[in-house]
Amino acid sequence: MKNKLYLPVIIIVLLIILSSCFAGVNPSEGVPTEFGTTAGFLKGLWHGFIAPFTFIVSLFTDGINFYEVHNNGGWYNFGFVIGAGIIFSGGGRASRFKKRA
Repeated sequence: MKNKLYLPVIIIVLLIILSSCFAGVNPSEGVPTEFGTTAGFLKGLWHGFIAPFTFIVSLFTDGINFYEVHNNGGWYNFGFVIGAGIIFSGGGRASRFKKRA
């Protein structure tokens, strides 16, 4: 009887834990900063490039954020993913598998 009870409890606990990781609504999306700007594609690309370094610095300081919350939405996200993809996987790995002629 106890074995049959463990599986549903484990599944429910895992679902609760995973649901806490879902992204929420960004109330600052599309809202300009105090300088009157929002981050777009190029700033997202740059933030994706520097993401590993920014993450490490953000662990030790409160004034540095890993992700710009005052962004224009999809284009910033697209740039961030492209920039992070270039750094974390990119074309450098493909050159290792280049066939020798």
